[in-house]
Amino acid sequence: MRFKHLDLNLLVALDVLLEEQNITRAATRLHMTQSATSGVLGRLRTYFEDDLLVQVGRKMMPTPLAKELEIPVREVLLKIQTSITAKPVFDIAESRRHFRIMASDYLISVLFAEVIREVNHEAPQVTFELISPGETAVEMLMRGEVDLMIAPENYVVKDHPSRLLFEEQHVCVVWDQNQAVGERLTLERYLELGHVSVAFGRSRTPGIEEWFMSQYGCKRRLEVITHDFNTLPQLVIGTERVATMHSRLARLYARTLPLRILPPPVELPAMQEYMGWHRSLDRDPMLRWLREKLIDMLQRPEYLVSP
Repeated sequence: MRFKHLDLNLLVALDVLLEEQNITRAATRLHMTQSATSGVLGRLRTYFEDDLLVQVGRKMMPTPLAKELEIPVREVLLKIQTSITAKPVFDIAESRRHFRIMASDYLISVLFAEVIREVNHEAPQVTFELISPGETAVEMLMRGEVDLMIAPENYVVKDHPSRLLFEEQHVCVVWDQNQAVGERLTLERYLELGHVSVAFGRSRTPGIEEWFMSQYGCKRRLEVITHDFNTLPQLVIGTERVATMHSRLARLYARTLPLRILPPPVELPAMQEYMGWHRSLDRDPMLRWLREKLIDMLQRPEYLVSP
């Protein structure tokens, strides 16, 4: 199919080339040979009268025009996918939809594990891919590489739909045999204890409690730093350490682990979790069904009240 002398099939290749910025990787994704992929790039250069990708050392760098084309090309392809090639689903039980969801390990444990179990009963052929958020999370949503992202407010992408899903409080957890902590945790004792904390990504971004403590001018003694939320409660057991974590996750682990949950010694702000999606998916019936299922689940008593 051609539009104003452009073979629209080339847009798929252009989208992949602009994302990969590498002929070999693009050829693999397009299921083409490297020479054929180079030929496609040549045709695109001729049409746009621009090099699009320029070899700089071992890398291919996009030209200014290529950078301007990246988002419009991706949005055209997403629009075609959602409005033309995607068929309306009237029978949820027969759907073979594959959802790509970006969510932290904390959200998978307290929310998505149950959601996936329920979806399996209603739509047994629906599949999920759960993707850990990273430094490119926002870019992935803007490129339409994930169907849904659940993340704190600072990850909300302007010009794309989003909705507040729920609020979360933070609590402290200690081993239930920890003799260094009484019935309440004072700020003085909190700062005396060794801490287990979490940091993310290459930049080692700290958790909210580390940032907030700095606002009080306090410095904690970090003895263990881990890379995900689910390991926090396990790392305090058998020690006098303390961890500050999401209340829902703490409550989940306290059912099976020897833990004590305590209020933090200072008031930490509630964390707001939003769900966001690419605007081209706003009317996607299956994604709307999944969003409504999340909202319905969070209206249940066990999700409404934090310990």
